[in-house]
Amino acid sequence: FPSYGSFISTLNHKRESGSHSLSSPLLLPAVKQVRELPPICPDVRQKHRISIDVLPPEVKARFVSEPIIPIRTKTAKEFQDDVERATISGDWKQVLDFYLTTFDSFLELNGAFKKEANAPFNTIEDSGINIKFVNIVYDALLHTPADTQKSVLKGIINSLLREWKGPRTKDDLRAYFVLVQNPQYTSPATYVIYAHLLRQIASLAEADHHFLMHWFKKLPQKRFKQLVERLQLFITTRLFPAKPDELPPMAKCSWWIPSATKVLSLLNAANSISSPPIIPFTDLYNLTLDHIDFMEDYHTWQAHGNSNRFTFCQFPFILSTVVKKAIIQRDSEQQMISMARQTLVDKVSRRQRVDMSLLFLNIKVRRLQLVSDSLDELSRKRADLKKKLKVTFVGEAGLDMGGLTKEWFLLLIRQIFHTDYGMFTYVKESQCHWFSSWKCDNYSEFRLVGAVSFHFPAVYTV
Repeated sequence: FPSYGSFISTLNHKRESGSHSLSSPLLLPAVKQVRELPPICPDVRQKHRISIDVLPPEVKARFVSEPIIPIRTKTAKEFQDDVERATISGDWKQVLDFYLTTFDSFLELNGAFKKEANAPFNTIEDSGINIKFVNIVYDALLHTPADTQKSVLKGIINSLLREWKGPRTKDDLRAYFVLVQNPQYTSPATYVIYAHLLRQIASLAEADHHFLMHWFKKLPQKRFKQLVERLQLFITTRLFPAKPDELPPMAKCSWWIPSATKVLSLLNAANSISSPPIIPFTDLYNLTLDHIDFMEDYHTWQAHGNSNRFTFCQFPFILSTVVKKAIIQRDSEQQMISMARQTLVDKVSRRQRVDMSLLFLNIKVRRLQLVSDSLDELSRKRADLKKKLKVTFVGEAGLDMGGLTKEWFLLLIRQIFHTDYGMFTYVKESQCHWFSSWKCDNYSEFRLVGAVSFHFPAVYTV
């Protein structure tokens, strides 16, 4: 056998020779007599093509068909006749069967109340629902036996518990549109069902909310107002339940009020885009909120904005004028205190003598030039507008403890709104003042009115 040293030297020699061969250019032998492959004949393709018709059933792809809305032929008149016969005879079986079938699913709701079962009705102008028939069915429901009313609620539960996959269809929106009008939701015993319905409506996509908003707009005024009142009652009862044991603990249903308020915002939007409004905007106020800690709600809203954390301040239409006025007044006072404190700190940090007058917005006015002096003073002291106001009348001795400020405000408003002054005119029909029609080249006096009313709400309400 060769020695280990000779084996290593032989291996190194082969490596060197291999490296030289790799560094040299690679020469390929000339290829001769290369035959081109014949093209694939169309007949060959056709022979190897497998038709889907000959595949076994288990191999074929399954296509999910669209749900078919059942055809229901009962009219509103026929239903009314059934209810009348049941009232006389006491046999409610036929009416019960109608309610059991109708509220069994979203498809059945569409089958019963949709004007044409196979028509798309995919516009905001027409929901495709026979509103008159819906109202007749709901009005009769409240006068049916208890088992019939319970069967409707059970059907709604089954519909809401159904597992949804993918976006909602317009038929689903129509079902929500019908279900939310159910008058049974005035009773706290139905609030758990009502809350889940509101939650599903509130969680719909923005485009779906757009459709519902326009469909709500088409409701008769009476039905629209009833819908608003039920939502307001739901919010009020959840905040201050008469019998707390009737409802789940607040910790387990904290989503109830946000869901109801979001649905109420759809009605507010529908009311806002209607001309004239369907109901007065004051009907959307929830006066119960006057008794909650609305300043805490306001501070939470300031800290988190319109984030996922719910506050009533996100929906100002529900807050009464009393609450809004109090929030503006207290916020203004807090800003005044903050501005005064900051001025004091700045003086102390610069080792300057502290003048207590710096804590206030001091204005000096002459009675004969009240408007012009007030305008000049407020224009020069814009940085101090959020401080507490103190007024001094030139040439008059007196310390403003609130009385001079009130007098200044009343005199200023009286002069500005006087007809001879020309800024505003009084409209007898509405009993309100409106901007004068004469052309104005200087709007500084109008800015003065805005500054006074906005920056001094406490004075403005005197």
